[in-house]
Amino acid sequence: MEHHDPLAPCDDRRLIEAALHVRGNAHAPYSGFAVGAAVEDGDGRIFAGCNVENAAYPEGTCAEAGAIAAMVAAGGRSLRRVVVCGGGAQPCFPCGGCRQKIREFAAVSVVVDMVDPQGNILARRTLGDLLPDGFGPENL
Repeated sequence: MEHHDPLAPCDDRRLIEAALHVRGNAHAPYSGFAVGAAVEDGDGRIFAGCNVENAAYPEGTCAEAGAIAAMVAAGGRSLRRVVVCGGGAQPCFPCGGCRQKIREFAAVSVVVDMVDPQGNILARRTLGDLLPDGFGPENL
């Protein structure tokens, strides 16, 4: 049996392209920090979301939450991969709340890529690296 490194680069750029594209639709008039995210579900379908800020600051939503909501709305219940695209040369890691949202639908071995606006991978982590000792559905 061949061993597959979960952190090895993925040849499929569709997920990255989806995150790059949706970032252009972000509604970030207050921070100016546009974020796009794309997720691949267990059936290989891709869903994207962007951050949506709100004048009542706590009412905004993160890009990852939007992508996950689109997946769930379409009947998806598991995440295979996640990509997050921020706006600069530094990786845009998911916030703590989004790490937990990803954990609801993903195993700790799922890979999360953080890319720049050109699609270059700036950081690659497993969900377990991002959310060590996380609380998931199997804990209930």
